[in-house]
Amino acid sequence: MIGGIVTLGFLGAGGFYIYKDWNRNSEAADKLNEIYGTLKSLQTQTPSPGNEKIDNTKIAKEQQQQLLAWMKSSEKFFQPIPSIPSGSISSETFAGALRRTVDAMQHEAESAGVLLPPKYDFSFSAERALVKFAPGSLEPLAQQLGEVRAIVETIFSTRANALDGIQRVRVSEDDLAGAQGDYIDEHSVTNDLAVITPYVVTFRCFTPELSRIVSAFATSTNMFLIKSINIQPAGAATSAPDAAGMPGGFPPGALPGMPGQMPPVVAPVTGKGGLPTVLKEQLLRVSLEVGLVKLLPKS
Repeated sequence: MIGGIVTLGFLGAGGFYIYKDWNRNSEAADKLNEIYGTLKSLQTQTPSPGNEKIDNTKIAKEQQQQLLAWMKSSEKFFQPIPSIPSGSISSETFAGALRRTVDAMQHEAESAGVLLPPKYDFSFSAERALVKFAPGSLEPLAQQLGEVRAIVETIFSTRANALDGIQRVRVSEDDLAGAQGDYIDEHSVTNDLAVITPYVVTFRCFTPELSRIVSAFATSTNMFLIKSINIQPAGAATSAPDAAGMPGGFPPGALPGMPGQMPPVVAPVTGKGGLPTVLKEQLLRVSLEVGLVKLLPKS
């Protein structure tokens, strides 16, 4: 009797362990089937992780490294433009730097033979006479001053005939008192990677200078994006404001050294074959909208 009871107990314990193992094996089998189903689903996707011949996962990792390397190499085209002045800024240091920078740009224009509107302040007419500035505006104004100088020096380097004006976004309460022609009614745009600040620069030139200006912006170490370009004959009616906020920075067709005169028109010349050759290079008025891309600091 005792032996039968003991045997029955062993049989019950054995059955319990068998049931427990069977339940565990069933759960493992279900998990394995789930993993197999997921793997099969991935294999049928496009692109798939690959197979024994093509390892798409490895290829993706290699392409990621190539992309990171390209991003590293492209950083040279996103060099930040130094603020003027740089470092710690006070109202006194900015006021002095603004006057010196405007004077320097006026002299650079004269040296390059680029005509400017009279007493032009390069969109800083509201700040030129100030010694105290609105709270919180010194840093953005200093940044814009550096950016404005970089843009106009690009125009000067190509020896355009005239700079009618440059317009920027308002960043200070002091800008509210400035000439309307100094500003554009836009704002900087920020995304996950960068801040894009718009500027509009209006100048007069011939087609060779225009091609050099576009090329200079495209090859600059600062990332300028040409967003739009408006071209018309310099003598045509235009609504582009000058430094005083009035249409036209110069008399129609005016050339440096020839105020108020229209550019000469070359008369047709008869070639040897009897066909007339017409040379009619025309002075152009160009309004160029550029966006300056500034990378956000790395987190």
